[in-house]
Amino acid sequence: MEINHRRVPMRKIILWIAVIAAIIFIVVSITELERIAAAMSRGNWLFILLALALQITCLINNSLTYRSLYRLVGLDESWRQLWLLSTASTFVNMIAPSGGLVGVAVFMDAAKQRNQPTARVMVAGILFAIYEYISLLCVVVLGFVALIRRHNITHSEIAAAFILLLITLVLSAILYIGYRSQKQLGDLMFKMASLANRLTGRFIHRELIQAEKAHSLAKEIGEGIAALRGTTRELYWPLIFALNNKLLLIGVLTSIFLSLKVPFSLGTVVAGYGIAQLFFYVTPSPAGIGFVEGLFPLTLNALNVPFSMAVLITLIYRGITLWFSFGVGFYSFRRLQHTSLKDISTNDRSEAGNPTNTDSSASAQ
Repeated sequence: MEINHRRVPMRKIILWIAVIAAIIFIVVSITELERIAAAMSRGNWLFILLALALQITCLINNSLTYRSLYRLVGLDESWRQLWLLSTASTFVNMIAPSGGLVGVAVFMDAAKQRNQPTARVMVAGILFAIYEYISLLCVVVLGFVALIRRHNITHSEIAAAFILLLITLVLSAILYIGYRSQKQLGDLMFKMASLANRLTGRFIHRELIQAEKAHSLAKEIGEGIAALRGTTRELYWPLIFALNNKLLLIGVLTSIFLSLKVPFSLGTVVAGYGIAQLFFYVTPSPAGIGFVEGLFPLTLNALNVPFSMAVLITLIYRGITLWFSFGVGFYSFRRLQHTSLKDISTNDRSEAGNPTNTDSSASAQ
């Protein structure tokens, strides 16, 4: 019996696609990286290191959020594995603009490799996005209060918050309908897929979404929802972790203000972070590249931060929260892919060395 190597080349293709995408992402941002390095050289390195430590804590907190969600759906996974998955998911979300949803594929792929129920993992991923958006909207509301007091809130900021709220409501509705009836969810998803295909058919001349798979996907989501267990108190834990994530990132931004000796108020930091993170999710470019760098300094300037200092703050903040996370996530993604390649090769060799009972019976006859 020959070893089936089909899955191994596919894994390598996925890895190389990610590597190429990462290289392109870096190349198109090379000017920004040079500006970030120059900005960091002007800051107090003690506070910059503090910001970096808070960012590392934030990444750890993300893995703990996933751990609490895994337990909600009846799964148990090691913290180390969830660290790799969550940071790799962050990397994928950066190179593929999707509002933070494409990264769920990393968790589902790992679940298939480890023979875990992908439906439960999918629901955990959707719940992570919902908790992330809800906690961010809480911060954005506080930021809007600070902007309104200074009469500097803009229509684009309100529109971005509305888009994020709409996405949150849609995801919540999917889980709620799936909880009530898998058939209703399947019918709804089929109609949505059909509508999307009709709207895009004029431009791409093919089906954008395979509508016939809507009911099977709805069944998977329903199975994942059915696995939810725990008391109301356990449902609060992911929200606590998500809010803690926002506090840590606000701490990162505060440290950067301190490193550059820029006067600030709590409202300035909260509003600045909220608006920056809001456009990170709703803009069409990967990780908000080009949008956040332009809007964040304007927001800080509207909050009485000198524009030149607002630009420096933005560059250092992006260097720590975006590019440091990008590097960690890329390492984690490669580690997961190499591990998967080894597991596939080992399994194939095992299957080659252990014929099935059917083959053994046939040989005996």
